[in-house]
Amino acid sequence: MRATPAWTNSVLELLLRQIETLQADLIESERRAAKALKRVDPTQIPSARNLIHYIALRRHELRGLQDGLSSVGLSSLGRSEAHVLATVTSVRDILQKLLRKVKPSGREVAHLNFQEGRSLLKEHTEQVLGRKPAPRFVRIMATLPPEAATQPGILDQLLEAGTDCVRINCAHDTLEAWTRMVENLRQAEAATGRNCRVLFDLGGPKIRTGPIEAVESVIKLKPKRDLLGRVTAPARARLTPAEQPMPAPDPAIAEIPMPANWLKRIRVGDELVFQDTREKERTLAVVGKEDGSFWVECSRTAFLHTGTRIRLAGRSKTKSDKERLVEPASVGQLPESEQCIVLKPGDQLLITRSLKPGRPPTVDSRGGALRPGRIGCTAPEIFSDVKPDEQIWFDDGKIGGVIECVEKQRLTVRITQARAKGEKLWADKGINFPDSRLRLPALTPKDIQDLEGIAPHADLVGYSFVQTPADVRKLQGELHRLRATRVGIVLKIETRQAFEQLPNLLLAAMQSPHTGVMIARGDLAVECGYERLAELQEEILWVCEAAHVPVIWATQVLESLARDGMPSRAEVTDAAMGVRAECVMLNKGPEQVAAVRTLDRILRLMESHQNKKTSMLRSLSLAREFIPS
Repeated sequence: MRATPAWTNSVLELLLRQIETLQADLIESERRAAKALKRVDPTQIPSARNLIHYIALRRHELRGLQDGLSSVGLSSLGRSEAHVLATVTSVRDILQKLLRKVKPSGREVAHLNFQEGRSLLKEHTEQVLGRKPAPRFVRIMATLPPEAATQPGILDQLLEAGTDCVRINCAHDTLEAWTRMVENLRQAEAATGRNCRVLFDLGGPKIRTGPIEAVESVIKLKPKRDLLGRVTAPARARLTPAEQPMPAPDPAIAEIPMPANWLKRIRVGDELVFQDTREKERTLAVVGKEDGSFWVECSRTAFLHTGTRIRLAGRSKTKSDKERLVEPASVGQLPESEQCIVLKPGDQLLITRSLKPGRPPTVDSRGGALRPGRIGCTAPEIFSDVKPDEQIWFDDGKIGGVIECVEKQRLTVRITQARAKGEKLWADKGINFPDSRLRLPALTPKDIQDLEGIAPHADLVGYSFVQTPADVRKLQGELHRLRATRVGIVLKIETRQAFEQLPNLLLAAMQSPHTGVMIARGDLAVECGYERLAELQEEILWVCEAAHVPVIWATQVLESLARDGMPSRAEVTDAAMGVRAECVMLNKGPEQVAAVRTLDRILRLMESHQNKKTSMLRSLSLAREFIPS
């Protein structure tokens, strides 16, 4: 019995009609975009045309066509990003040959071939991120810590570990510190023989929580206990002269300021008694003296504040000590400490236009709210743009709410997302408005001032909060004014609007010769929802590959390793997926050098398995060693 063919002429005819319609739409999309293409830098025109073709391709529902093409053994168009029209045209030509159809006469529209599309991405990546760091293709970017300005050895270690680019965050430190970082980097390049690009990340507009009223500090003395509650080590503190405070050798040691004349009457071996803030009697044993201060120990948990009265518990038996007069004395002024606002689901919070220090809610004896908490916002301009029922998020998505009321001087927010026991909101934490169309300028006066200082040192400028093509043109104009058009622009995609406008942002950025994109996954997750992050980062990778624009995979890569020296399994998998980008960025941390080394090894291993969306079919050890049992 003869096998049924995988296709019939009618199936092939249907596929050919669909492909020809698709090809015609791609060509028409380029004609419609002719005006935008004219504004693109001449070196970017082939890439801009391919981007237009890709966006036109993805306007279609192609899953049925893909299944049909796969069933007859043809390309399903799934890896066409870098050479869209070439892929569609090639599939059309094969279908015509299978049907023995003659190509229609006429001039074909010029397009990138397969090799040219891939080569352009590699070429643009080298222009933006530097030469390929043998033996891997994906670059590693490291955010420099403040110490890089004063400790040159940090740069040597980072470069030797495999760093190819460094990021300087202009939201922190000063121009003087940034300049020293670059000088130390150039010395490290000479010492290690490695080249390294420098990205200055502009701070952009800051939408953050304002200050909160400070509160009087309370000193807590807490002894260590075993599982049975028995004291294994008393709490230690230092009594220091209130008039001349001396910092403790260990910041964890509590400092209790007392009058200097009173301290002169204290002796090692004395016991000091006081009523703590809960009116519980507690004892301090004086166990040592050092430079006018006394070490004391407490075997029970105690709380002290400014004004707590401390007295000598008793007199020693020696004649000299019997004659010693030690009157009670008060704890000196303790520094004020930062406080937070604890928010639970259902709570109200007032966001004020004024930066007058906020305050926690006022509650009754049963814990019920008499007055909601209040905190300011550093960007009062947003009050004109936000609307009721829109979402608001705080502190990288830890706390979420809905805007209930918009008034001239304040917003009323109902908290919807927080832990049941409450989440702490501190001053200077980020605020996101994912549903709102904010009209904040992406380039602030501070950014413009910073540009003047960093332009001579920068290879790249990271553009925070970019949302519209006009934003891109504003930065291009400033770089042109500073005669720094050689500096590449890296668009940070961190808001919902930036994601939705990505094709237009790319076309605007391609009016400059060197362009890159950073996926700022932390803010993007808050703006669009964590459940959508994986989908969005894939779409950004696809669109940028179509534009032959290199992508930087950023935010919390190997964060636990950089911070604590041990990565989680999820972080290692996430870092491995970064191989689909052209660069992976690491944040600073005590173990940053170790994180760079680990990322270097992960990327080398993964590059033999994965190239963008394409699985690399290298021989597998498990296949070579397979013996049927």
